[in-house]
Amino acid sequence: MKLVVLTAVISFKKEIQHMLKQAGIKTYSYRDVTGFKDLSEEALASNWFGSEMHENESIAFYVVVPKENMDQLMLLITAFNEQLETRSKVHLASLSIENYL
Repeated sequence: MKLVVLTAVISFKKEIQHMLKQAGIKTYSYRDVTGFKDLSEEALASNWFGSEMHENESIAFYVVVPKENMDQLMLLITAFNEQLETRSKVHLASLSIENYL
């Protein structure tokens, strides 16, 4: 089993829910969160946001799935991110679960 955490800007919520369904994942949790990025190290000219600190409305999904579903979800997220023309992407992290009840 895997614990999968997905984060993205809130505008990707419906697309993520659709990808979860495509990967055979029917049960998950999600929560609105505030995304934060410290851009103080970037030169102001290359800083898309025009300031040093940026917060945005984001979403986080939490899913416990068999490895097979995680592999399919990873493929879907990768394909989705590759077709995006924005700097914002869907981020995926997975952790192995030792015990699950």
